[in-house]
Amino acid sequence: MSTSSRPAVAHVDRNNLRGLIRTMRPRQWVKSTIVYAALVFDGKLFVPELLAQTTVIFLAFCLLSSSVYIMNDLVDMEKDRQHPRKRRRPLASGQLDPVVAMIMAGIMGVASLGAAFAVDVWAGSVLLAYLAQNVAYSFWLKNVVLIDVMVLSLGFLLRVVAGVVVVQVTNFSPWLYVCVTLLALFLGFGKRRHEIVLLEGDAGNHRASLVEYNLPLLDQIIGMVVTATLVSYTFYSFDATTALAHSKMLLTVPFVFYFLARYLYLVHVKHLGGAPEELLLEDRPLLINGILWALSVVILIYVWR
Repeated sequence: MSTSSRPAVAHVDRNNLRGLIRTMRPRQWVKSTIVYAALVFDGKLFVPELLAQTTVIFLAFCLLSSSVYIMNDLVDMEKDRQHPRKRRRPLASGQLDPVVAMIMAGIMGVASLGAAFAVDVWAGSVLLAYLAQNVAYSFWLKNVVLIDVMVLSLGFLLRVVAGVVVVQVTNFSPWLYVCVTLLALFLGFGKRRHEIVLLEGDAGNHRASLVEYNLPLLDQIIGMVVTATLVSYTFYSFDATTALAHSKMLLTVPFVFYFLARYLYLVHVKHLGGAPEELLLEDRPLLINGILWALSVVILIYVWR
């Protein structure tokens, strides 16, 4: 190879690497922190072996979700080019070679499943179900109105279930399953609302299911889900076995209310919500509120007895 061609090859490789990292969406890994819910609420956060195993499952979900994001972008490459924001994604813009993307998606998928099965067979099975769910979503279910968001919320629930089977919980309330599912539905329908507002008349060209949605319907669904989320968390806070041991868990309800109210404000007033994972990290009041909620939960369960 001539010396003049080497810089060009290096430039292409760097572009692929940068594009791959962007397509992996590291910011969205924050979603997988919910795997730790079972560990925290079952009172086992400081058990080293369980903490290490849960961390492996967390990392496995990060890798597998990145593999899924790559797969989604490969499937939606042409449609993303019609989206005012998604057209800048590496695959849609041409920054990332589709062949490189496919190979890396396969490697990450196999590695994540292998790590999960090494920790616990049932946890590995949950990750396998997560992969199957996302394959079905990418090729079919994302175009089915209402089901599209419900399937996405299942991904959050499966993360919690994976943490539960690793920890083998004894004090984990089913109410938390309800809270997590409802919260995911809230974020998902908020994202659909943002897409309709952003794309206006071109929404159907980007995603078939968007044609079936409208703002009045989504606003009613969001109102219903956000109310159910707050009520469910309130029930959880005094009904869960762990919470009963520390009845002051009700003190965490205001943090949940503020989160839901703040997010509604960002959706309806600031017209945000298209990327929930970025909003949770970039909106300072939401971030501070989340940190204070997490600290209060740990203090109430492990310190203030």
